[in-house]
Amino acid sequence: MASTLEKFIHSLDLRALPRVLQIQSGVYCQGSIYEMFGNECSLSTGDVIKVIGFKINKLIASMCENNEVSQFSAKVELPLNFPGLFKVVADKTPYVSTEDIARKVSIGPTRFGHPCFYSTEDIKLANFTIKHGEQITFSSVEEVNGTMAVNCVVVRNNLSHSFALPLSQEGEFYECEDDQIYTLKEIAEWKIPKCRNRIVKLSNPLHMWDSSVPLPENFEGCLILTPVYEVQAVMKFRKDIVHILSDLDVEVKDITDCYDIGSFLQPLSLENIFERTSKEFPMVAEIMEGPSGSQKPYNLLSTGKEIVIYKKYQTSRVLASEIRSDSSKRHFLIPMSYKGRFKRRPREFPTAYDLEIARSEKEQLHVVATKAFASPHKELFSVSVGDQFLVQQRQTSEVLYEGRKKLIDVLACEQILSDSYKKVLLPMYMEGGFVEVIHDKKQYHLSEICKEFQLPFNVKVSVRDLSIEEDVLAASPGLRFEEEITDSYLLISSASSPVESWEIPVYRLNMLVHLLSKGVQTVVPPETRTTVEEVSKEEYYTLRRYENLTLHPPPRPPKKPT
Repeated sequence: MASTLEKFIHSLDLRALPRVLQIQSGVYCQGSIYEMFGNECSLSTGDVIKVIGFKINKLIASMCENNEVSQFSAKVELPLNFPGLFKVVADKTPYVSTEDIARKVSIGPTRFGHPCFYSTEDIKLANFTIKHGEQITFSSVEEVNGTMAVNCVVVRNNLSHSFALPLSQEGEFYECEDDQIYTLKEIAEWKIPKCRNRIVKLSNPLHMWDSSVPLPENFEGCLILTPVYEVQAVMKFRKDIVHILSDLDVEVKDITDCYDIGSFLQPLSLENIFERTSKEFPMVAEIMEGPSGSQKPYNLLSTGKEIVIYKKYQTSRVLASEIRSDSSKRHFLIPMSYKGRFKRRPREFPTAYDLEIARSEKEQLHVVATKAFASPHKELFSVSVGDQFLVQQRQTSEVLYEGRKKLIDVLACEQILSDSYKKVLLPMYMEGGFVEVIHDKKQYHLSEICKEFQLPFNVKVSVRDLSIEEDVLAASPGLRFEEEITDSYLLISSASSPVESWEIPVYRLNMLVHLLSKGVQTVVPPETRTTVEEVSKEEYYTLRRYENLTLHPPPRPPKKPT
């Protein structure tokens, strides 16, 4: 049965891809040319396309009162990089089964993909009963004992109870209230169910409001978001990817079951390539859609170019940020093969507690106070601006408080005087300001810093990497090495002139290829060129978020006695 492209995409489950569609009718049915993002294609009646993916391209927002939209409500188009933060309003329409939820709601490995629902009735399992109204967190969908099921968690009396609900579980499930705040892009990726709109409310006023913001100034109402999808498709006899907006006025028919899907080229993402076994490498591929970006090697990966993919692996990178006072700081991933050298730069510490975290057995931490602190206890030291200290160790000390002795955490230091040292105690809760005094003039390679020092660590490039045409790190006023991370890469080279190879990140590079049946001339890759990868602010926070998922946050600094 024919339907509009918009209806088909809104009802389609991503897990059902790819799908073969035949163009039935519409404005664009008479062999007209449709062009988007530089990809020109003809959509004529009877044409066949293979849909390989889709994502939300933009959102149409209807301004509303009391979570309802009227025919007079103004509609505006919101880009995914819209600057506001939003709260999601819980959907009042119930889901009729766990399969209904799994088909329409995004469930995935991150915190965004863990939606919460409650049932209006008790659900009795073999050894556990879910009470009506109790919050159920859906964490993943997988096969359990031969049956597709949703892995769930219920927290009761501060204890987590894990169980699986089969997709056949029927009932009346409602979305729980969500007190988190999200960017519009996060909502588009995770919080808009299939076949449904999403109501959101601005959680913060737009401080930088100007005429380019499509919402009224001081707007405080709700928005009903309707997604417009960008459909990725393959056409016969073409080697590139076609991008089509879902609101294009055409009717389509799903003919997947009666069509040879193998007659189309098979586009593969870098994630698809990485999932292949190591025995399948090396391989030759042709780029169907290259990445954007002007830095090497991305500017060499143009559509139609043939590449050799030698192997897949995981390797270490150091995540670094520029030391700047403004908001324009850049972020980098630096490989261990970086041949430049670094000199240390002073670190800054806002509290005595930070001094305790930073001290090491390798060398004594020497700091200068940049902010005065008056101690409320005579047993503890009062700090003046310019005082210098050698940090010793954490310990406890008795202080007199309201006529009674009390034990508190302190930091033992030596104050540096003109011709001697004085032992002093600083309260751990002290909010002051300290800057490190560097005595070490040595130049370090990246691997030496990771081996000898604890990150985070401040440095400046003293000798640039001469093997890189333009070493972006050398121009930076200073760098803060945040942490060492492990990431997935593919090693590639040009198939026509394999004089050098490059490492390309699997999960940060949007690129599609199809494999060729050509043999690889040499299985030994040429010399690998060092690449410092600049990452966006969004990618930076994503890397830090995922890298720290399994780490416990450091304990909060002790509070000042009251």
